[in-house]
Amino acid sequence: MMMSGTHLDVFSTTLVFPIMSFSTETKTAAAARPGGQEGEQQQQQPRRDCHGVAVIFNTVVYYSREGTNTFIAAGGVIMIPMMTSSSSSCGYRVQVGGGGGARRMGVPSFFGQRSLSSSVNGSSLRRRSRDRSSTCAIRASSSPVVSAASTDDIVPLMVRAARGEKIERPPCWMMRQAGRYQKAYRDLAEKYPSFRARSEQTDLIVEISLQPWNSFKPDGVILFSDILTPLPACGVPFEIDDNKGPLIDAPFRSMDRLKELTPIDLDQLSFVGESLSLLKQEVQGQAAVLGFVGCPWTLATYVVEGASSALYKNIKSMIYSQPDLLDGILSHIADQIAVYAKYQAASGADCVMMFDSWGGQLPPKIWEQWSLPYIKRIVQSFKAEYPNVPLTLYANGSGGLLERMATSGVDVVGLDWTVDMADARARLGPDLGVQGNVDPAVLFASQDAIEAAVKDCIQSAGPRGHVLNLGHGVLVGTPEENVAFVFDLAKKSTYSS
Repeated sequence: MMMSGTHLDVFSTTLVFPIMSFSTETKTAAAARPGGQEGEQQQQQPRRDCHGVAVIFNTVVYYSREGTNTFIAAGGVIMIPMMTSSSSSCGYRVQVGGGGGARRMGVPSFFGQRSLSSSVNGSSLRRRSRDRSSTCAIRASSSPVVSAASTDDIVPLMVRAARGEKIERPPCWMMRQAGRYQKAYRDLAEKYPSFRARSEQTDLIVEISLQPWNSFKPDGVILFSDILTPLPACGVPFEIDDNKGPLIDAPFRSMDRLKELTPIDLDQLSFVGESLSLLKQEVQGQAAVLGFVGCPWTLATYVVEGASSALYKNIKSMIYSQPDLLDGILSHIADQIAVYAKYQAASGADCVMMFDSWGGQLPPKIWEQWSLPYIKRIVQSFKAEYPNVPLTLYANGSGGLLERMATSGVDVVGLDWTVDMADARARLGPDLGVQGNVDPAVLFASQDAIEAAVKDCIQSAGPRGHVLNLGHGVLVGTPEENVAFVFDLAKKSTYSS
């Protein structure tokens, strides 16, 4: 049934029901009732650009608008107003309850900027207005969710590898796999030049996160975000300068500033949970959905320095001049990041990456004292609630830290390209997974050179507990066809039985 570029069908066991017709004043909704009966209801509406009302019972809805296809599973009786008073499009998180509990699903819809509430047969819809993205919660209490949306029983290949299970080939994803090397990203960045907008609006986050998925089908789809994203929710506002990077106006360098730190406010980070839930529904278990957090030392470098740094003089000197202050900052960050990581797991993340990006700037003994304990604090809190969700710890320049990283309690250690994979395996032991570690610069070489590097990495890592990745993020200017070539190599690789 075509309506102004929109296609909407409802599939039941044996029938296809058109459920909407449109008028500027009156809409008729055909609803599937228990027992296969169809009913109609009429509803007067103001003269707005109204798209109709759908009432659904034990069905799967197929919705298509302007090339975007989404399957929506539903159980129970649900009313979904679909209206538009502007050209803005919104992404939604939908929870359909019943039987085994609520399940989140992605629903594209087109609302104006007004608040809206409706209730039908005990089901409710709530909308909170946001600049470009909104949250919609739909709960139905009648029937279990249909199996079309059931992905919880599918264990992605990357999760199995991180758990050390026997697998048929190495899973592969790439750090910064969504980024400026892709034309699709560059085009979107021209339209939305603010990085904060791209990383803090649900619809943009999901679109960018899915760009490499649509192009390469990696085994992991990582949330497009930033390690600093949770800081404002903890009492540390920041801005991003196009030339200087992140800036914090008032760095934390005295004890009286500790009282300004606050418990993390997850309501300020709802776009993270919404995005993870939508990504989970989009990939349907064919890839692991990856959340990520920054480690306390790395986040503290920005909080104390006030910006990116090459020398880290202020925070390194604080180790000796104000150790109690530094411990207070690191402890607070660790506790809030633990909550944030658990929120990501609850929202649908299959694995969570932990990035100690500047941990390698510390001598190993100092890292053991001023980074490792706070990482352990996060890991212990997280694993107490999510013991089966793998954690991966990556620190750039970590060749001198591997044995210490192995004691952190994570499931996988990420390796940069300066570490020999076989040597790292020997140092970390057989029970810990590894991720990496092809040199990103190799992707500028010939495909013969790329193939040799990838095969050497896979062979050196061995058949268990290896997640193929680069040793750092995809570099700007990397040919997209070479990124695709690496993913194809991974998919064609097989472990001998």
